[in-house]
Amino acid sequence: MEINYHSAEFSRAALLHQARRDQVAETCRAHSASSRKRRVLTPGDLKHLVVDEEHELIYCYVPKVACTNWKRVMMVLSGRGKYTDPMEIPSNEAHVPSNLRTLNQYSIADINHRLKSYLKFLFVREPFERLVSAYRNKFTLRYNTSFHKRYGTKIVRRYRKNATAEALQGGADVKFPEFAEYLVDPATRREAPLNEHWQTVYSLCHPCHIHYDLVGKYETLEEDASYVLRLAGAGEQLRFPSYAKSTRTTDQMTAAFFHNISARQQSQLYELYKLDFLMFNYSTPSYLKVQ
Repeated sequence: MEINYHSAEFSRAALLHQARRDQVAETCRAHSASSRKRRVLTPGDLKHLVVDEEHELIYCYVPKVACTNWKRVMMVLSGRGKYTDPMEIPSNEAHVPSNLRTLNQYSIADINHRLKSYLKFLFVREPFERLVSAYRNKFTLRYNTSFHKRYGTKIVRRYRKNATAEALQGGADVKFPEFAEYLVDPATRREAPLNEHWQTVYSLCHPCHIHYDLVGKYETLEEDASYVLRLAGAGEQLRFPSYAKSTRTTDQMTAAFFHNISARQQSQLYELYKLDFLMFNYSTPSYLKVQ
């Protein structure tokens, strides 16, 4: 496929992505004490990096940032013709680990070679919108019983006074202020890393250690996705699925959820996600009680 690297649109995109890379590097430098706590990555840190050998591509997936569709696209790209249309792949198939290779499955030498020479990208989203999206998806839908059992029961037990026996057993009706309290409680992170659906992007993808070539944004998903696919040499026929979900979490929705939590919880949540805000150039939300 012939790419016209000199087209105005292409150079605009190149400049935009350069600015995003600079922003990440700048934030890493300014916060080197906290952002580079760990000097060296281990293979276990690379579970989120999906590899496509065909196009020499590495995608770090961030849950709640179009990751199901990106995994579908990666299955098409790396499937050697097994699939042609991402949307013919059922969403649960996209999340079956054996359907995609991740970088932690390679030898150290192979990992280093790929990190050096493959095109690396990730997609990010406004951190609080992503957080509310995760809360709505995992705690307000009936069918997510595994999350209710695994996290809901613990949250109700710890943060709800006079919880009913049913709530303690099912954990199906976690309120957003309870979820917020769970996230900002130091005990939570002492026990285990945060679940990937609400873990920070910088902890999932290690952007201070891995130098991503492209940082795509949920807010400009279509343009950024088509730019990634063009650079990867994916061919004209593969398009990123365009979708306008009516249930999508919006800025207004996020503001409404945040109005229900205390100023203390708001500022502690901002601290928790601060590096994601700074690194990916998201401004502090105007609805925060702490400015």
